[in-house]
Parts: sequence; structure tokens; C-alpha cells
Amino acid sequence: MAKNTSSKKKDKKNKDKKKVEKAPVAVVSQPGEPIRSSFIEVKAEGDSVVAGPRPPLSGKEFEKALEPMQVELVKLQEWVKASGAKICVIFEGRDTAGKGGVIKRITERVSPRVFRVVALSAPTEREKSQMYFQRYFAHLPAAGEVVLFDRSWYNRAGVERVMGFTPLEQVETFLKFAPLVERAIIASGTILIKYWLEVSVDEQAKRFQERDQDYRKIWKLSPMDVQAQARWYDYSRARDAMFAATDTVDSPWYIVPSDDQKRARLNCIAHFLSLIPYTEVPREPIKFPKRQAKGDYVEPNHPYRYVPDKF
Repeated sequence: MAKNTSSKKKDKKNKDKKKVEKAPVAVVSQPGEPIRSSFIEVKAEGDSVVAGPRPPLSGKEFEKALEPMQVELVKLQEWVKASGAKICVIFEGRDTAGKGGVIKRITERVSPRVFRVVALSAPTEREKSQMYFQRYFAHLPAAGEVVLFDRSWYNRAGVERVMGFTPLEQVETFLKFAPLVERAIIASGTILIKYWLEVSVDEQAKRFQERDQDYRKIWKLSPMDVQAQARWYDYSRARDAMFAATDTVDSPWYIVPSDDQKRARLNCIAHFLSLIPYTEVPREPIKFPKRQAKGDYVEPNHPYRYVPDKF
């Protein structure tokens, strides 16, 4: 009887080996290989390997994976405050790729006084007359701060180039000097991290339709966004030129495939945490003082205006 049980366990173990193993796209692509925008699953079927799209994460699975990372983000925050670290994270990518969603999840459980989000509007006439980088420098982190740029100085290499807002000579000048500027930022003691979120053309079209039909999202559709599909390959050329000039050893670009939004958020946050050499700052449990006695305090007879109890 014991022998039969052992045999069944062995068979079960062999079957488990053939279960689906999920893996993200390759971290480093080969020269000339297109940027991938989806995840794959690798399924062992006998001696063959079959690739296909990964099943979507449920909301419950996503939150379960996110929660421990948000705890780590708070630990990172306390380390940043204690150490005086300066962290600058740039989020770039195609329209609808999910930059705002990643940033929202990063900042959801941390202090806005430590994690600052910078999303600049179009430059004023005065700002247009300044040195290009000038208005961005004002938002770089001071000691004890993490700054998240929802789009950044790379507007010049992207939308400004594609839409013809900036002469090509100025774009080329920007691409030439951007690595030098970033090297100076890093030399000042700032940890600089650059993410590019990539979405496929079909998924982008789907998300644009959702934004047009969902009134909660219509504010995300600007005249510039509407041009994203029509100028898809212009944006591809601009992205390629940007990577060629600014993907440096000192300040590399990290690509986040984002057709699968939940996995993109989790992967990006996990990677961000892995790049920072933070440690947990020791803390003593807080001893809350005893509540004072009521004494002679009397509740006032005031006609308070309460919010209607509708829910």
C-alpha cells in the first residue's frame, strides 16, 4: 500500500513539472529586435514549447502582489528621509501606455511631501524663452525627496519633434546634451531612473476608444493624444532616435511592456525598488498618551450643517 502511495506521489510530481511556467519578455533585446509590448507564457507539452498570451491577473491577485511592495515603498520613504537621499524617476512612453497608473500605485500609500509628482503643462511664453532644461531643474529633488516626472524634458525628443513644435536642429541639440545634463544630475548625488512604457498599436487604439466612451476618462484625450495613432511610426522613429542618443551606461532606459496593465505596474514597482539601496530604518513603537479628562468642557449648542447621509 505504501509503495502504491509513493508511486502516485511520483506521478503527481512529474505532472507538476509540466504545469505552465510564466515568464516576462526578455529583459535585454537583441540589436534590431522590436520592442515587445506583451507578456508570454511558456507551456511545456511533452518535448515541445508553446508560447501564447498570459492570462490576465484578477483584481484580488493584483492587490495581493501589490500590498507587500507598497510596504517596501514606505520603508524606502523612511530611508530617504533619514538618509537625505535624492531620487528622480522619469516616466515616458506612448500615449495610453499607463504612466499615470504606475505613478498612482507608487504614491498610493506614501507621503506626498516625500513622493512628489511633477506633471508640467505646456510652457508659458516666458518659459519658452528660457534655456530648455531650466523649468525642469526647479522640480528636481532636494535631500529627502523622491520626484516622479509624468513626462519630462524628453518632451523635446517626442511630441515636440513629431508635432513640429521644435525645429529639428534644436531636437538634435537636445539629444546631444541630454546625456551630459543627466550626468551632471547624477554627479550631484541624485539617483536618476528612466522608464519607457511601451504599448502595442492595437492596444493603444482600444484604450483610446475606452477614453472616448468613458466620461471619467475624457480628460485624458487631448488634441496631441488624438494624433498618436495617425503618427504611430513618426513616434516610433522619434523614440528610436531618443534611445540611440540617451540610453547610456550612466543613465539607461528601462522598458516596461504595458499591454497587460496590472503586470506592468507590478513589474515596474518591483524593478524600481530593486534599484535603490535602501535599508529599513529602525523605529520604536509609538506610545500614545492617555486622553485628557473632560473637565468642565461642555458641547456647544451649535446648528451644525451636516453633509446629507445618502449612502
